[in-house]
Amino acid sequence: MVILIRITINEEYKYADYKYLKKVLKKGLDRLQIDNVTFEITFCDNDFIRKINKEYRNIDRETDVISFAFEDNGKIMYNKERLLGEIYISIPKMQQQAKEYGHSEKRELSFLAVHGMLHLLGYDHMQKEDEEVMFNLQELILDDANISK
Repeated sequence: MVILIRITINEEYKYADYKYLKKVLKKGLDRLQIDNVTFEITFCDNDFIRKINKEYRNIDRETDVISFAFEDNGKIMYNKERLLGEIYISIPKMQQQAKEYGHSEKRELSFLAVHGMLHLLGYDHMQKEDEEVMFNLQELILDDANISK
């Protein structure tokens, strides 16, 4: 059996300290027993993510991570791979939050990437019960990848 996991990281923001990130995300996909997927992560700045947030969510402020799940309307397959979607992470917001929460940047970036990936897979935190499931899963994945605060 061939297991394909294609994670593309665009460095538009030129943040170079992320070599570990694909391994963290693969740990999450392993935990969820998901394979044959592809998705993209783009690092950006606060201005860019603010524009996206305003355009697509009608919220005029920067945020840390935004996910666009392609499977919201059914599974999309390309060359036998599920196309999950796109994740945008604001590097300045991530760095700010790492300081605020007393986390390393590695921990905060890993958390945001896992959070975005779970959104691509249909997890949400709009209801208290869903939030507990999603946030517990995030912590399990970070633990699996040995990402500590």
